Amino acid sequence: MTGAVSDPKKKKKKRKKKESLDHKVKRVGVALGIFFVVMLLDELGVFDSLFGGMSLYVEFVLYLAPWWVAGHDVLLKAVNNIRHGKVFDENFLMCVATIGAFGMVFFPDTDPHMAEGAAVMLFYQVGEIFQAYAVGKSRKSITAMMDIAPDYANIEGADGELVQVDPDEVSVGDIIVVKPGERVPIDGVVTEGESQLDTAALTGESVPRHVEAGSQIISGCINMTGLLRVKTTKPFGESTVSRILELVENASEKKARTENFITRFARVYTPAVCYAALALAVLPSLVGLGAWSDWILRGLTFLVVSCPCALVISVPLSFFGGIGGASKLGILVKGSNYLEALASVDTVVFDKTGTLTNGTFNVVAIHPEEGFDPDYVLSFAAHAEAYSDHPIALSVKAAYTGKIDETRLAEVKEESGHGVSAKVDEHVVLVGNDKLMRAHHEEFHNCELTGTILHVAIDDRYVGHIVIADVVKDDAAEAIRALHDAGVKKTVMLTGDRKEVADAVAAELGVTEVHAQLLPADKVEQVERLLKEEPEHGKLAFVGDGINDAPVLTRADVGIAMGAMGSDAAIEAADIVLMDDKPSNIARAMHVARKTMRIVWQNIIFALGVKLLILVLAALGIANMWLAVFGDVGVAVIAILNAMRAMNVGELMDRSSR
Repeated sequence: MTGAVSDPKKKKKKRKKKESLDHKVKRVGVALGIFFVVMLLDELGVFDSLFGGMSLYVEFVLYLAPWWVAGHDVLLKAVNNIRHGKVFDENFLMCVATIGAFGMVFFPDTDPHMAEGAAVMLFYQVGEIFQAYAVGKSRKSITAMMDIAPDYANIEGADGELVQVDPDEVSVGDIIVVKPGERVPIDGVVTEGESQLDTAALTGESVPRHVEAGSQIISGCINMTGLLRVKTTKPFGESTVSRILELVENASEKKARTENFITRFARVYTPAVCYAALALAVLPSLVGLGAWSDWILRGLTFLVVSCPCALVISVPLSFFGGIGGASKLGILVKGSNYLEALASVDTVVFDKTGTLTNGTFNVVAIHPEEGFDPDYVLSFAAHAEAYSDHPIALSVKAAYTGKIDETRLAEVKEESGHGVSAKVDEHVVLVGNDKLMRAHHEEFHNCELTGTILHVAIDDRYVGHIVIADVVKDDAAEAIRALHDAGVKKTVMLTGDRKEVADAVAAELGVTEVHAQLLPADKVEQVERLLKEEPEHGKLAFVGDGINDAPVLTRADVGIAMGAMGSDAAIEAADIVLMDDKPSNIARAMHVARKTMRIVWQNIIFALGVKLLILVLAALGIANMWLAVFGDVGVAVIAILNAMRAMNVGELMDRSSR
């Protein structure tokens, strides 16, 4: 019973502690206003003329007001952390430094430092506001994707009325209705209707996509024009929108090595500088090197400068911004560690089908023998393939414009790995590869075109062949070129397809190395070999889309999956997902990763360099408290503003929309 009562109280406490950014801005704004009024009156000598010898203590109280208004939450956090055993953090440093500055009033032989004490807390809070704003902006660019989550799905009731239900309640195979202006709630196939889909939230692609009966559509897109009836192919929990939201939510859990290093560095650095500041404040006076007040002031100045917030804020923020910038391009990065690894990639390995090519077979040529019509050859081939669901058979049937009459068929037999044999209008028809022709002792000849050659024989007579090819993606050549321009030394293509087909695609695209006729295990073997050849600081990325690519995606340093139409297994195994299936976005993702890493190292070098300089000056007594404020807050604000540049991918977005 006690537990039941205490839980709501705990929740209430948490809610009380949480403060909105707007409220914090107003609170710190009020504190700044009080501070500058008090400072102005102090500089004009008003307190001296009004209070005489008591003016110092009046100033003490008046400067304490903005310090408390702005920094009471920092003080409470420091006390709370100490209670939980977390002593050394920026809250502790700020409290000790500012309370110490106010405490200097008890040393009559030194100048008062209440103004500096209040300023340190005020400008620290200004830095915190900048950080919150930057994180909020970056989070928006990532969690804009949260808007793709549908609130409901429309199911048609028995009376024809549309009923709104929770997407989780819709079963696979149900028909849902998507009205113009609504989001597609679940992946499926259009059964009725025609429309344009806005896929920008998922893919970054501004051009609407046309869909009609038979088109596959993914959840999260906005239906723009016509009413659609969609047969669901996945439960809501496994649909594209759910997978994306899960990736976004988990992205912050996987930290980069640089980020982990900074966290570990701060854990060692913060207590070390606290003890150094204490030693600086106490030891010189003990051995008679000067007045206590002078060395305590140096120790406090040292403490203010040493605060590591510029590093612990700006480095994670840079990675966060990079992930947010990538998401604007339709590139989902599952963690900052993968962004860091991508920046070092110098070998990119591609699966061919569905990655560099569309993964859909099309009839590109029909070559009949003399005396035969192309339509005659195609008609018999389409009828013989009538019962097959093989992609090649489907492409033959799609190319045939007539109606397939199954009553004309008899004795259909699929010969595994070779083709089919059937009786069409009592004619014995063979449709398949050269192995089928040899098995049936049929004469045939090869074709000079690259692709899958489907030979056709009718009644023991060779009547011609059909050329079927997997069409190269529009931007595949641009993708390979952009990668080489970005400094990638080696592009490799792995495929289970025939060698001549693979060689032709590789030559067309400019791929530097190609390996054909591979089984899934062979692909892993090839990637293992390439990984061994990698230089010490180089990384290997593998790009794929199929179920059979999942083992290789896991094995590579960076696994990149085609997300829009890629298999669930590939998307699950990958580290980075391209939501628009464009291989050209790999180079854009690398650009974002390298820019992010440049910003990270700029911030690390700048923050450490400036702090080290001011720490030395503080120890020597040259740096005053105002310079210390710049060394802490000024450096942090500059580093945060620099980190925000990682989100800016406008130029890349313009390029991707061309």
